[in-house]
Amino acid sequence: MTRRPALTVRQKQVAWAWGFLAVPVAFYVVIRFYPTAQAFVLAFLDWNLLGSRSWAGLGNFARLWADPTFWKVFRNTFVYLLIGTPVSLLLAFTVAFHLDRVRFMHGTIRALYFLPFMTSAVAMAWVWRWFYQPVPIGLFNNALASFGIPQLRFLNSTTNALPAILAPAIWAGLGFQIIIFMAGLRAIPKSFLEAARIDGLSGWATLTRITLPLMKPTIVFLVVFTSIGFLRIFDHVFNMTTADPGGPLNASKPLVLMIYQTAFSSYDMGYAAAQTVVLFVVLLAVSLAQLWLMRDRP
Repeated sequence: MTRRPALTVRQKQVAWAWGFLAVPVAFYVVIRFYPTAQAFVLAFLDWNLLGSRSWAGLGNFARLWADPTFWKVFRNTFVYLLIGTPVSLLLAFTVAFHLDRVRFMHGTIRALYFLPFMTSAVAMAWVWRWFYQPVPIGLFNNALASFGIPQLRFLNSTTNALPAILAPAIWAGLGFQIIIFMAGLRAIPKSFLEAARIDGLSGWATLTRITLPLMKPTIVFLVVFTSIGFLRIFDHVFNMTTADPGGPLNASKPLVLMIYQTAFSSYDMGYAAAQTVVLFVVLLAVSLAQLWLMRDRP
């Protein structure tokens, strides 16, 4: 009987590495990759969750193309992205840039900014929903009434519903972005900033020529992460418009909410899967485009 040769140190390291990675890899295969593959298959089928599945081919996608509600929701999703991402990142960087220079109660102020990110999205959405109520309940309309300004219909308006939901969504993610921006600012070598000061560079020149270029990896991460968050926005919309999900005439409905309603209210799983495939493609395309635009050019 031939004796099996002993593993080398390198082989043992690889075996231990795969042993530790086995659990997360199995988790992602079962929880992430398998359902994603099933969604792609289901997008070409008709299924009401109870009966048998039948082949639909490209029928679900043709139905999407001709659905005016889908295009309205698709537009809303990109409004969340195109307004929410730059506004939230600009606010977060401004706060982080100035907070980095604060020494008095620095930790307390940073914790206060981070607190909304730790708060339940459902609880936060209901609090903001209360803020938007008419007089005499709503905080904002009471404040407007005290100055003699007519009250606004925030969540019940086709014009105001989307911005009214976007505001708490931006506020909720601000704390995380501030913390990441501050970590990026702290990673910049002090010698660079001191050299700029010695050379007589102004604060704006230092910011644009030294700080922002050195923070590019941080900015790329936050741009992609925040964009994905706004493209997948759901909790705030669903909980702030429970009486009429998506607002009047779908004014604030995002694509994720449409997928949820199609699947679990209409039980049209094939059509919901087709919408999911579109969302996946949009997420992938937006992320790759951002990485390409913000890559390091030679």
